[in-house]
Amino acid sequence: MARHSHEESPPNNSQHHTISRRRMLQAMMLFLSGCAVPQTQLAATPPTATPDATVQSPHFDGAIALQHAIAQMQWVPRHPGTEGWRACGDYILSQLATLGWEAVEQPFEYQGITCRNLIGKRGNGPLLIIGAHYDSRRRADQDPDPAKRSEPVPAANDGASGIAVLLELARVLKPEELNRTIWLTSFDAEDNGGLDGWDWIQGSTYMAANLTQIPQGMLLVDMIGDADQQLYYEGNSHHRMREGVWKVAAELGYSSFVPEQRYTMLDDHVPFVQRGIPAIDIIDFDYPYWHTTADTVDKISAASLEAVGRTVEEWLLRGAPGMPAPQTGDIKQYLPLIAHHCGCHRRALVAQAQLEHSQ
Repeated sequence: MARHSHEESPPNNSQHHTISRRRMLQAMMLFLSGCAVPQTQLAATPPTATPDATVQSPHFDGAIALQHAIAQMQWVPRHPGTEGWRACGDYILSQLATLGWEAVEQPFEYQGITCRNLIGKRGNGPLLIIGAHYDSRRRADQDPDPAKRSEPVPAANDGASGIAVLLELARVLKPEELNRTIWLTSFDAEDNGGLDGWDWIQGSTYMAANLTQIPQGMLLVDMIGDADQQLYYEGNSHHRMREGVWKVAAELGYSSFVPEQRYTMLDDHVPFVQRGIPAIDIIDFDYPYWHTTADTVDKISAASLEAVGRTVEEWLLRGAPGMPAPQTGDIKQYLPLIAHHCGCHRRALVAQAQLEHSQ
C-alpha cells in the first residue's frame, strides 16, 4: 500500500479501538488458520479456496474470501522477482480461469524485472476496473523492532486481503447480467516505493498509461481486511462514487464505512484519476501493523472482507450509484487535455509521500 500524502483531523472518537474485540478475533483466526502462519515459502499446493458449489452462498462470502487470503500466505515473501511472487500470481490466474473469467497477463519491465498485472476479464458494455495489489513489501521498514526491519512483510492485510476480495467477487459477479465489462485487476509493483530505488504504484501506472478504451470508472480495494475495520472517505476519490458506495454500505448495516474524509492516498487509483477516469480507493489506513512483520493473517477477519465485498457486489447490483455515465471514444484523445494538470498533481503527491516516508 502506497503512502498517504495528507491526514485529515480525526474525529474525537476515532482512536477508540475495542481491544478486547480485536484480541478475540485474533484468537479465533489463529485457530481457524491452524494456529500458525508460515513465514517462508512453502512447497505445498494451495488449499482449496472454495467449498462445494452446492453449498455456496449466491452472495459474497467472507469465509471463502478468507480462504483466498490464507492461500496467499503460503508465499512469504511475495515482492517482485521472488518465487513466492511468481507462485502467488499463478494462483490468482488459475482461480480467475476456474471461475469463468478470461485470465490475462499484462507484462511490463521495471527495475530489471518482468513484472505483470493480472486481469480477469468478463462481460460486455461499459468497462469498470476493480483492482487490488498482489505484491508485498520486501522489507518491514516500519517495524517497531529495528532488528526486524530487514525482514519481508508477510502482507496479510496489505496485499492478500484486497486480492481475496477480488477472487471472491470473481465467484459471485456476473458482468453479462449487469450489462457491463468488468476487469478484476491484480496490480504488480505497488508496494516497494522508497526501497532500493523503487517507486510506488508502478503496475497501475503502466496500465493507466496503456489503456485502449476508456473505463467508466475504477474501484480500488486496499488494506481492507483489518479485524478492527475503519473505512473513511479517501481524498483523491471521486466524490459521488464514494458517496454512492458508502450509502450502500450503510443500508447493508456496515458501520465500519465512515462517511467522513480522513486520508489522501498515493495509491493504485491515482494513475486513473490523473487520466480523468472516476476512481475511488476503499482503504483502512488505521492499521497498526502496516509495513511490519506483524501484518499476519490473524490480524484480518472474514467479517471485514465480507463488509467490503458484499458492499461492492450490492453497489453493482444497484447500478453503481454515483459513477458517472461512460465516456466514449479513444482514451488517447483525452490525454493532451489533462497532461499538464496530471503531471503537476502526480509530482506533488510523490514529493509529499517521499517527504513523509523520510521522516
